[in-house]
Amino acid sequence: MDFETSRPNSIRFRLLASTALLVAIILPITAFALTSYYRIAVEQTFDQRLKVHLDNLIALSLRQTRDDRGGEAGAVDNTDGPGGERPQEHGRAAIELGEPLFKRPFSGWYWQIRALDGAQKSFAISDSLLDQRLNPLPDDKSSPVGDGLKKGYIEGPEGQLLRAVERVIIAGGDEASGEKSQHLDYIIAISASQLDGQVAQFRNMLLLALGLLGAGLMGAGFVQVRYGLAPLFVISRKLNDIRAGKTDRLSGRFPAEIEPLQTALNALIRSNKDVVERARTHVGNLAHALKTPLSVISNETDQLQQEEGATRYFATKIGKQTQIMNDQVRHHLDRARMAAQVGIIGNATEIKPVMKSLSRTLQKIYREKNIEISCDCSDQLLFRGERQDLEEMLGNLLDNAFKWANSSVSLTISKSTEKPDFLLLGVDDDGPGLSASKRTRAMQRGQRLDENLPGSGLGLSIVADLAHLYGGSFRLESSKQGGLRAELLLPLATS
Repeated sequence: MDFETSRPNSIRFRLLASTALLVAIILPITAFALTSYYRIAVEQTFDQRLKVHLDNLIALSLRQTRDDRGGEAGAVDNTDGPGGERPQEHGRAAIELGEPLFKRPFSGWYWQIRALDGAQKSFAISDSLLDQRLNPLPDDKSSPVGDGLKKGYIEGPEGQLLRAVERVIIAGGDEASGEKSQHLDYIIAISASQLDGQVAQFRNMLLLALGLLGAGLMGAGFVQVRYGLAPLFVISRKLNDIRAGKTDRLSGRFPAEIEPLQTALNALIRSNKDVVERARTHVGNLAHALKTPLSVISNETDQLQQEEGATRYFATKIGKQTQIMNDQVRHHLDRARMAAQVGIIGNATEIKPVMKSLSRTLQKIYREKNIEISCDCSDQLLFRGERQDLEEMLGNLLDNAFKWANSSVSLTISKSTEKPDFLLLGVDDDGPGLSASKRTRAMQRGQRLDENLPGSGLGLSIVADLAHLYGGSFRLESSKQGGLRAELLLPLATS
């Protein structure tokens, strides 16, 4: 996954982040809900198991009561043991529930019969309780059932947490013989660790399964996003080709949802080229229409300058103004042409061939000064614009450097460190340089700092205007070589 499509404002990041967020929210809720439901189901299973033992205990104790009229329910002896609560030994052995754990001390399986009548409460207990007793289920925390069964959690021997069921029945009683009935409280309890163990095992398996499911969902989401957004990546690559000038339209087959975008972009590119072409035509027509009258005026003033007196004076004045008009018209026509060309989509120009061509030409023009020029530029650098505009800007800067240099000119072109999508062109000379105020004047249109040198004073202003039209910038600074440094920031085209 590349950096550009992993930023928070990318569609891929948003889709994957939303998928991860939903997985992170839904799966824990699902795990909690399923674990809770499973615990309820296990508790119900335990309660059914305990109820079976409870019914069996009630039946066996009542049968023993009928067979042994010498004691009540479990052969309780109120005179033996501390407090009169220790049952007879044969009372324990007489009730067999078929589960050996009821006989192992503190095994976690317990039963207890408690007589609620009389001043002293009597007990019959399982061997596993030894000399301990079970507390009854409190009414406010137990779960009453319609048939009188209560169920819930109580504390057992050695701090054990027990799952218990409890029921109170009325045993005995005969009106003919005058025998009174007796209220007996029956409790069956099993250690809750068994229940917790089953729930923990289920929870571990569930977490593993949901973890694998979450990883699968994230993987499926990644594949789905990558496959679903593939046409957008194709469009991005093709747009780069258009900007680089490799093609002039967005071609290829795209999904139905993207076809309207493809059609609109191709129509926009065609419309842009048509507008630029019409602008070029109008600029050419205007240039032709203005050149002829200005040429006529210039020719006439040249002839009148041969005359004597006031005629020659006025002809000279008119000639100078005509030249200024001609320069200004050329400047504004060039600017109109530049603005039209900047709007073209898909222009890309190799910089190094332009640099070499201008260097050779200027060395021939300024052969008498014997200027040495050093050039540093990578072969892969491309200018996102017209070759003619690059030649105009770079040619003006190099020409200005050759005019003022003493012996050397340096040209460096590289990617800008401040703006990665821009080129930095630097032209340095070892001439006299300019003060800060003169550098500001030199950027103004028509300003010439030395009237002895040829030129209209429009070169640097044209460079500044062109750079601005391309979204770049132009500035003058002091050079490390002692003269003037001109820095030009222009848009970089992708290769």
